[in-house]
Amino acid sequence: MPVLNEHDYLEHAVRSVLDQDVDGPTELVLALGPSTDGTTELAQRLAADDERVRLVDNPAAHIPVGLNAAIRASRYPVIIRVDAHSELAPGYARRALETLRRTGAANVGGVMSADGRTPFQRAVARLYNSPVGLGGGAYHGSDREGEAESAYLGVMRREVIEQVGLFDESIRRGEDWELNLRIRQSGHLVWFDPSLSVTYWPRESWSRLARQFRATGAWRGELVRRFGRRNGLRFFAPPALVVVTGLSMLVGVLQLSGLLRGVAALFAAVVHVPLIAYAALVVGVGLASPGGARQRLWTMAVLPTMHYAWGVGFLTGALRGAHDTVDASRLDSRNTPLP
Repeated sequence: MPVLNEHDYLEHAVRSVLDQDVDGPTELVLALGPSTDGTTELAQRLAADDERVRLVDNPAAHIPVGLNAAIRASRYPVIIRVDAHSELAPGYARRALETLRRTGAANVGGVMSADGRTPFQRAVARLYNSPVGLGGGAYHGSDREGEAESAYLGVMRREVIEQVGLFDESIRRGEDWELNLRIRQSGHLVWFDPSLSVTYWPRESWSRLARQFRATGAWRGELVRRFGRRNGLRFFAPPALVVVTGLSMLVGVLQLSGLLRGVAALFAAVVHVPLIAYAALVVGVGLASPGGARQRLWTMAVLPTMHYAWGVGFLTGALRGAHDTVDASRLDSRNTPLP
């Protein structure tokens, strides 16, 4: 479990891991980044209270670096990746190990079941769980078991991930997808089991969500630079939306200034149609959202935030590379839940 500024979530996440019932010895290795909110002290207390909890340092604070440090420090033949912003469902580990044995897969993952504690967080969670929000990935809500492109978090055979070289530490986001690509290219199976569920708690504020999605989009753009069309078509939808929006704004300016007239203006106006349809989609999804008026309004704000932040990040990463782009929302130690 890589950990950075997760004081409000860490104890619940750790408890959900330690409460798993499996046949055989277990341990939980926490890779500690340089937190500023008391997370490190809390982790040390949890380790002192339970000998199964072990600590390693991750001074760089990068997720794949911390994951590799934790894996190298661990002792057992199955690696279960967990997250400090998540909670495992009861029986998760036992079921995952059974699926690993039954399918012969190298990596098994389940459903990322987002949830929220405030109207804002619940709005984000609903869109995480909706194909309209993040769209396409089996782990966002599919109920069909089978071979998968990637696995959320993942229950992995150590021998396989050591064979393919662990996580690529040059990739700051999307490291799971890239590792699973190498697993599949080496002839092994990645498997999705919808009976496996992990509760994920999204970012608590609009600004942190926007920063998270911009960084994630930038690294997906970097992965497109490196691996091209091995990336699914769904990843190209948000940047396409950003491009269409830019074209629509340009056409609008030309129309208002009188530089675009007559038949040319009529044909050019077609570029506005996708944006009108998208605006209708946003309003429709917001109005159909459960909860009160506040949650519906947040849904209308969150959906375009996710798409545009991700799309802008993608275009930046695809054109210039992600370089040292980090998820700055993880570096902010101030948890500011919205009422």
